[in-house]
Amino acid sequence: MTGLRLRDLPTPALLLDRAALLRNLARLREAVRRHGVALRPHLKTAKSVEVAHLAAPGGGPITVSTLAEAHHFLAAGFRDQIYAVGIAPQKLDAVAALNARGAAVKVITDDLEVARAIAAHPGPLAALIEIDVGEGRGGVRPDDERLPALAAALGARLAGVLGHAGHSYAAFDAEAAAAVAETERAGLVRAAERLRALGHAVPVVSLGSSPTAQHARSLKGVTEVRAGVYMFGDLLQAQLGVGSVADIALSVLASVIGRRPERNAVLIDAGALALSTDRSTAAALKDFGYGLVVGEDGAPAFGEAIVTRVWQEHGLVEAAAPLPFDRLPVGARVRVLPNHACLTAAAHAQYHVVDGAEDRVVAVWPRVNFW
Repeated sequence: MTGLRLRDLPTPALLLDRAALLRNLARLREAVRRHGVALRPHLKTAKSVEVAHLAAPGGGPITVSTLAEAHHFLAAGFRDQIYAVGIAPQKLDAVAALNARGAAVKVITDDLEVARAIAAHPGPLAALIEIDVGEGRGGVRPDDERLPALAAALGARLAGVLGHAGHSYAAFDAEAAAAVAETERAGLVRAAERLRALGHAVPVVSLGSSPTAQHARSLKGVTEVRAGVYMFGDLLQAQLGVGSVADIALSVLASVIGRRPERNAVLIDAGALALSTDRSTAAALKDFGYGLVVGEDGAPAFGEAIVTRVWQEHGLVEAAAPLPFDRLPVGARVRVLPNHACLTAAAHAQYHVVDGAEDRVVAVWPRVNFW
């Protein structure tokens, strides 16, 4: 217990509702458990040892997105990691050094020259081949002619295949999400089967996104699921069926700094640097601008009051219905629920942890930002 109250915090400040976090962790854990596969939580959203201990009790396995995370979580006892960003050759020494210290960090690649560099490196390294299961970002397609060459180049350092269905973020009903999940699963299993037919061991078949982890109907042939944003939720995930708006654990505490009754608007001291400029809900069923404004206790209070415009340190809040200006004097505290929890959290150095509607700060958890 810190002794702090919300009123003691300078704004903007990042809040994390522990009760909602625990609900979200339990929901996804159960969704994965019914398939009988392992959960490898992605810490790119949380970047917090305290959250990691709750999401991956007993020390892992986990997924990371930066070498800074890999170092940070290894120091906290999380050895089994996948660094799930295509590896650049100049980073191989750093990964091998981590593994020489007792880590088991696997890297990923879809590039033949990098695969050869991994195989030739004198340090302890293992790699997964990244498979493009439909997003069109990184990876080779399951039937790509380059896949056997990548496996041959890696040789004994081949650890498996990995994919990410990022296009599930456009699937706004359970049927659509389940269809993306099946395409993801089938693509990875097809890639693994091709390699096994050529004599390669493929112990890891790794997939994951929060929507497909939640909505998959079968994970046959998969060994593990990676997901991350489910821990906190956000306004996009709520529309994708990964929890609800009430389950969003992350918010930004802000203060009213100006009132514009003639425009039915207020200004708050949380702008682009505190909220991010992510507009992921612009293509969703409901556009929440730069965030949904709720009361200081996290409960709905102002109807659909939305941050419609941001400057560096200012946010403009507008609503279709009349705002209650008697409850929004300059200095009043509100919370802003984020469109994209990963990017909003990235603007802050620490979480001020609360439990539900209570105004006490029960803990302060640091984040490992940057690279």
